[in-house]
Amino acid sequence: MTHSIVLLPGDGIGPEVVSAAKQVLDAVAERFGFRLAYVEHLIGGIAIDEAGDPLPDSTIDACRASDAVLLGAVGGPRWDDPKARHRPEQGLLGLRRGLGLYANLRPVRPYPSLAAASPLKADRLVGVDMLFVRELTGGIYFGQPRFTEDTRDGGRRAVDTCEYTDHEIRRIVRLAFSLAEKRRGKLTSVDKANVLATSRLWRKVVDEVAVDFQGVVREHRLVDSTAMRLVTHPNDFDVVVTENMFGDILSDEAAVFVGSLGLLPSASLGDAGPGVYEPIHGSAPDIAGEGIANPIGTILSVAMMLRHSLDREDAARAIEAAVRRVIEGGARTHDLGGELGTQAMTDRVLAALETP
Repeated sequence: MTHSIVLLPGDGIGPEVVSAAKQVLDAVAERFGFRLAYVEHLIGGIAIDEAGDPLPDSTIDACRASDAVLLGAVGGPRWDDPKARHRPEQGLLGLRRGLGLYANLRPVRPYPSLAAASPLKADRLVGVDMLFVRELTGGIYFGQPRFTEDTRDGGRRAVDTCEYTDHEIRRIVRLAFSLAEKRRGKLTSVDKANVLATSRLWRKVVDEVAVDFQGVVREHRLVDSTAMRLVTHPNDFDVVVTENMFGDILSDEAAVFVGSLGLLPSASLGDAGPGVYEPIHGSAPDIAGEGIANPIGTILSVAMMLRHSLDREDAARAIEAAVRRVIEGGARTHDLGGELGTQAMTDRVLAALETP
């Protein structure tokens, strides 16, 4: 069987880390006996430059026809004009909406040998193993932005709307409960129900869905106190489900547990069709082209692709085990205080795959 993969390298370090992850994907395909067919398309800033659109029709059409999508990163200072008609991030949001990707999964599991890379005390990282389940196609990021230069008082005014429906909340919460059921059986739902109407609806739906998952312990937490507890008692959390913006912020905060954004993968999934897999870091334009970007987050995103879209748990576990051996063996890229470049770290992972 041949799996069709769309590569969206994007901007900044995106092409470098996607190239690295493709090498690892090719290696496990050969080892486990399946075939891959790739096609590369534009997204983000480079798509604006070359096609006049951050998400060309050819890109979204190819993604819809694929089995999975591997994305690098979008954005950079070249496209930072807030008055511009097109912005790179519109490509990413359009991709999520166009493929119906409402669930973003971000696992966070520190490596013991990297405890010193985290600003937290090592004893607080013991037993930390959490999964963020972030709603991805609703909320304020998909609201109606408005900006007015001339208001009655002569100043400027900006408005962003936040909206959620029962259906949008129910489907992400149900997925989160089912994932918690397969893990340690605890679900933390994060909201701002003391202030926001959308959060009060969110909390009601969580309680309704919980009836179908009696084996899962659920708790409600406000987002501000959760932000504090994440860094004081991170091992209290198992599965964390929350709305779009809260999930974006909290999961980036949790990157301090592993020591670098460059280590964390993500999967964006819907009910049907291809998933999109990408590292949680940005385009890092300050190091683009220098060959020093950490490829691990993208390599681990490939493992998530194999698990969730290609039904190759064996290959996914092999990649994760290889990365773990390499990290615990002392391999370090620049962001972790080491000297290895992107290709050198990739070569270490490839070598570890050959010696299971």
